[in-house]
Amino acid sequence: MSSWQLSGYTTVRQLGAGASGSVVLATHDETGTPVAIKYLVHVLGDDAAFRAAFRREAQLLGEIDDPHVSRLYEYVETADGAAIVMELVDGVSLRQMLRENGPTTPEAALVVLKGSLAGLAAAHAHGVVHRDYKPENVLVTGDGLSKLADFGIATTAGQGTGTVVTGTPRYMAPEQWTGAPATPACDIYAATATFFECLTGRPPYDGANLFALHDQHANAPIPTDPAPAPVHDLLRRGMAKQPADRPPHAVAFLDILERVAGAAYGPDWEDRGLRELARRAALLALLWPFPDRAENATSLASTTVGAGTATGRRARKVTAAAAAAVVATLLIAGVGYRFAAADEASPVIAAGEAADPTTVAPATAGPIPPAASATPTAAPATDSPETPDATTGPTSTTAPATRSPSTPAPTTTTTPTTAAPSPSVSTSPTPPPDTTAPAVGAVRASPTRLESEKCTYGNRSSTVTATVTDDESGPAELKVTFRYTLNGATSTVAMSSAGRNVFRGTLTSLPMPKVATRIPISVVAVDAAGNSGRSASPVYVTLDNICTPG
Repeated sequence: MSSWQLSGYTTVRQLGAGASGSVVLATHDETGTPVAIKYLVHVLGDDAAFRAAFRREAQLLGEIDDPHVSRLYEYVETADGAAIVMELVDGVSLRQMLRENGPTTPEAALVVLKGSLAGLAAAHAHGVVHRDYKPENVLVTGDGLSKLADFGIATTAGQGTGTVVTGTPRYMAPEQWTGAPATPACDIYAATATFFECLTGRPPYDGANLFALHDQHANAPIPTDPAPAPVHDLLRRGMAKQPADRPPHAVAFLDILERVAGAAYGPDWEDRGLRELARRAALLALLWPFPDRAENATSLASTTVGAGTATGRRARKVTAAAAAAVVATLLIAGVGYRFAAADEASPVIAAGEAADPTTVAPATAGPIPPAASATPTAAPATDSPETPDATTGPTSTTAPATRSPSTPAPTTTTTPTTAAPSPSVSTSPTPPPDTTAPAVGAVRASPTRLESEKCTYGNRSSTVTATVTDDESGPAELKVTFRYTLNGATSTVAMSSAGRNVFRGTLTSLPMPKVATRIPISVVAVDAAGNSGRSASPVYVTLDNICTPG
């Protein structure tokens, strides 16, 4: 465990450790919210390149806001160390589940693939390619939901790795073995390979060494047996040897998955799959960070992490689990560790600490953000607070990304070397600041199937509605928009008040896609004080690639 401890948090126990650092279970002192804190080991923290990569992992993670991705709360970097504060969950990795209980049912495997594709779609929408999708990096909660974790070697789409192979060999796409530029197609391949392992209990290829694995991924037939026949087409599409032959993006693959699953396993396939995954997670409850909460895995509470300090920083709202609905990225990540498809010895997977001989060294992950300035300047107040500073020594902190996708990535600033002065005493009462974000209800769209703007007949527009409430701001003071992602680009459309806290907007004028495309739509509301709230889950509208004949 790191000798440097992040102020404002109390360590409960260590969850795991690896070559690049350690992960601890901690609680936020002011709220009692449980979190996972990843500490960079000090010897590596002295390496400027390694610290920059650690900072970049936080930056990439902070850009993604999706229920299927383990979230970043804040990143802190000081002269004594660096740490990422992350969302924590009671649950287990998919690797543990497969090792302890064997293959899943087809419905459970489809639920894992669906959640993974949703998380990957969110990452890809921000131009981020994970590059290391595998069972160790999928965490299953007590509700049966899956979350994607560990963006340690994630990079910007289009970035190449040169001559060094980066990833985990048993799940790497053929082109990933050549150091080709990273694309979403690599993640789709790895997710499908993991889907095969869920169905069969073994990875699609099991060559004894790197050369054998490379040859199998590049040239061996795509395995379908002993997987159930109804999903063979999914396997062939997702693991196609050529990237161009795979679904063009994760959203397109989601649409195919929904059709295949509904036709093969009925309309309630997802409910059955979630129940099966929840049952399997409960069997391993003793491995959860909070084993005694296994029976209350669906209880949620809204908690504040990072209350305002004397320097005027404002509180940040996060949704945390009162029981088990928090997920921990328990995986140690960073440039310089090794990757292997081996079983972990505990519920925490320490990347690079496995005994598998088929290890591959990664390249440095993409461009590095600039380091903090050496000249101390006063840090401005932001909507998202920084972690309380140490009282001595030069300290640099990276402000966390807020939970709105439009918020820019974390920026590095520096703070003075002395403690902030105590606030002056006011002789008149001051109303407390508004720190509560608007509450956004379920999002609805009608109709849910559209045709492009070039089509003459059929539906070419959909009405998106959502209820938005706020404790301080009225409807006229709220700025409400919906956002959708199509062909890798995210667009924002303003919504207007329709009375009784209902807001409405129109999705229209969409280009013709190459294949039928499933468009995720989420709603964001900002109140008069600048607090933002977002819908818990998106609504989907399918854009067809053909026109209704006249």
